Amino acid sequence: MKARIATIFLLYIFSFQLYSQESLPFVENYSKSNYQGDNQIWNVTQGNDAAMYFANNYYLLRYDGVTWEKNTLPNKTIIRSIMVDGDKIYSGSYKEFGYWFRKDGKMHYVSISKDKKVFDDNNNEEIWKIFKFNNTIYFQSFNGIFLFDGKAIREVKFPFLISYCFIIDNELLIASVEKGIYKLNNGHIEKINGWAVLENNVIHGIQKYQNKTYFFTKKNGVYVLENGVLNAWNNPLNDILKAANINVAQFIKNNKLIIGTANKGVYVLDLNDGSYKNINRNNVLMNNSILSIGQDKENDLWLGLDNGIAHIEVNSPISIFYDSSGILGSVYSVASTSKGYLMASNHGVFKYEDKQLSLIPNTQGQAWNISKIDSKYLVGHNEGTFIYEKGLFYKFSTINGGWNLVKSSINNSYLQATYSGVIIYIDANDLNQKIVIKGVQKPIKYVAQNRKNEIWAADNNRGLYRILYNDAYETIKVENVTQRSKIANDFGVKIFEFRNEILFLIDNSWYTYNSITNQLEGNELFNSNFKNVSDIVTIDENNFMVLQDGLLYHIYATDNKFIKNSIQEKYYKGKIINGNLKVFKNNDSYLLNLDDGFISLQLKNKKKKTTNIKIEAFNDNTLVQNTSRIKHNSELRIHVISGIYGVGRPDLFYRMNGTKEFIPVNEGLIILNNLSSGSHDVTIYGNDGLHYNKVADFQFIVSKAWYFSLWMILVYLIFIGLILYLYYKWNKIKYIQKLKFQEEELKHQKKILEMELKAENELNVQEYEKHILELELQSKSSEVAGKSLSIAKQSEMIENIQGILDSETDFNKLKSEIKKAIKINAVNKHEWETFEANLNQIHNEFIINLSKKYPNLTSKDIKLCIYLKMNLSSKEIAPMMNISFRGVELHRYRLRKKLNLVQDENLSKFLLSL
Repeated sequence: MKARIATIFLLYIFSFQLYSQESLPFVENYSKSNYQGDNQIWNVTQGNDAAMYFANNYYLLRYDGVTWEKNTLPNKTIIRSIMVDGDKIYSGSYKEFGYWFRKDGKMHYVSISKDKKVFDDNNNEEIWKIFKFNNTIYFQSFNGIFLFDGKAIREVKFPFLISYCFIIDNELLIASVEKGIYKLNNGHIEKINGWAVLENNVIHGIQKYQNKTYFFTKKNGVYVLENGVLNAWNNPLNDILKAANINVAQFIKNNKLIIGTANKGVYVLDLNDGSYKNINRNNVLMNNSILSIGQDKENDLWLGLDNGIAHIEVNSPISIFYDSSGILGSVYSVASTSKGYLMASNHGVFKYEDKQLSLIPNTQGQAWNISKIDSKYLVGHNEGTFIYEKGLFYKFSTINGGWNLVKSSINNSYLQATYSGVIIYIDANDLNQKIVIKGVQKPIKYVAQNRKNEIWAADNNRGLYRILYNDAYETIKVENVTQRSKIANDFGVKIFEFRNEILFLIDNSWYTYNSITNQLEGNELFNSNFKNVSDIVTIDENNFMVLQDGLLYHIYATDNKFIKNSIQEKYYKGKIINGNLKVFKNNDSYLLNLDDGFISLQLKNKKKKTTNIKIEAFNDNTLVQNTSRIKHNSELRIHVISGIYGVGRPDLFYRMNGTKEFIPVNEGLIILNNLSSGSHDVTIYGNDGLHYNKVADFQFIVSKAWYFSLWMILVYLIFIGLILYLYYKWNKIKYIQKLKFQEEELKHQKKILEMELKAENELNVQEYEKHILELELQSKSSEVAGKSLSIAKQSEMIENIQGILDSETDFNKLKSEIKKAIKINAVNKHEWETFEANLNQIHNEFIINLSKKYPNLTSKDIKLCIYLKMNLSSKEIAPMMNISFRGVELHRYRLRKKLNLVQDENLSKFLLSL
């Protein structure tokens, strides 16, 4: 019960409160995040350079369609007013006025009032309006005006507070705040009589249009002077304006009046039929307070808001139906009716009539498609198919999901794609005659027919089917053509009928069916012209629309050529429903569904004319002239400026250095980086839908890298020469050091060798001395041994003789015993041989050396040499050799001869030296 009440309540809201939406001109909003300035926009104008200028508090903003620039006055005061005269942009501020001019890509300011002492210390004037009258520039404050003739400044003070001055019929009218309207005549202020009704009114605008003078008051609406009679404006809008507080008003082309208000946005009044549109914060504006109005050369509006800027294309053939509330939802299809529009959305079916949007009862849910057959509208819905006719809405079919409805190319029947297959409406005049094709229980999204008894059907998910049936509409055969043609990726197949030929878009390629081979074959014409197409929709036999690379194009086919006209992305950016693009023809315009409404387009096949294109190139924020030079490895920003901001903005492309590829100029900006050294050429082309036409070019030179410049090459040569010189010096120093090192090393080696030789000599001397000592030791040992033996024998003999003397008394016997004792105690042969053997062993080396040098020596000679080496005397040697002293001397003499010693040489020393 509660759910039912909630549903009824929602229906009530939908049916009676959705009345504010309407089809509006396209609006572009620019916030502070775009232009990086302040809130209020006090004045708007277009310069002779086609750029838009804005008085934005402390900034003079400039927008050329590519970039925003902001400039400040030298004294940093608020800019309240601007006016264009030739190449000068006059501006008014607090106790200051002057003009700006553009040079070298930057704005420069010249003060007019600074050096002329226009403002005294007690004068706190602000210049709120600037205008030109009789070749004189007028700077107006609320207390007076300053007239500048190019040389001198003349001030006219008012005795009262004014709002603004206006030029009407070559007269300067002054609107006072309380005392009515005055005029300035030869420097004198005169009140205009008969306009007392305007007293005590703040007048924000006086405009003359079609022989009528309109007075726009802040709080009391509009007054009109016609035939000398001043009356309140007889228009229903006037009562609304009284509560809206008029800030500014202006008549524009096509018999339209623009009125900007303080709290209800802007009103666009069509004076031809009295209709008006209110553009405000509830639909597309950022806020409702309109401070200023300007026009560009396309006669489109630029609104200065209390916080931001709005560009309204009031003279564009494009209009937008936009639902800011979110109640409408995403529109999947739209059709025009005699009273308004019918829309199928994901929230249901809505109608828009008499400026009111309402949900049609019992249509909640997903609605897919609206098709018109004669006076009937067939609405494909999630819950079936509905018919809307003559204000009545009823369910016609219960088969769920009417995705698309197309007319057969062979008869008067219609084909409908549904969640569960295909329905054929046999007679358009009697829709009750319908057939459900059997054997295709699949969710079919697209259908087409150009041959009798044959239907093409594309599955919502994947697969393309060829359905054959007989005259009784009985299904004969259902073929999966993509599977038979071995097309692996057959997801999201789209069917497109062109000049009675059916084409299939499968995985970004175009195919047609060859009935002879029963296979799909690539279509060369479409594959060469339409790559990367994600959606396509038929308009009529020669017109269709494609979504290619994310951009919408209207295609006009003539013979086998396609005239391609782009639709600016700003009209639909982020609002296209992928895979559900639909177009409905409405008189001379076309309705295209969007995510939150729809867009109305006029698709004309006229070739676009490309206006004069201006190029400004900047390198490090410095303007670069054509054929100039820029730094290496720096960024070049090329601004391609058309001076057109609305629907007529041309499609521009560029080519770099004659390459074949045409690259789109995105939002008028080309950014070039990582450029090689040398000359470069950027050529700008316009596209008329069929051909690329050159419209401008820009040439520049990229300098060689600083490290390849002439001076740097000279530095490199000097550096290399220095390195070689240093290398030479280093090698020379190393060579000298090496020589010194070698010399030192030789000295060191010599010293070491000397030390080694000295050590070796000392060692040899030590060895020699050791050897001599050993020889001496051996000699002494032998001597000691000999003497020891001799002493031992003598001692023994003495003891024996002493014993004999003590025991014997007989002399003869004593004599005999003494002789016997001497004989017994004499050294026996064995002991002597032992002594000689020991002696030879001790002097073995000496004996060997002596024998080698003197091989003719006898053993007796050698024995004598040993005794002499032992330093024994001849007396000592005689008993040891058992010869006499004389025999020893004789033996020595003979030995000297054998040793070849001269007379002076000492035999013993000679033997010691061996």
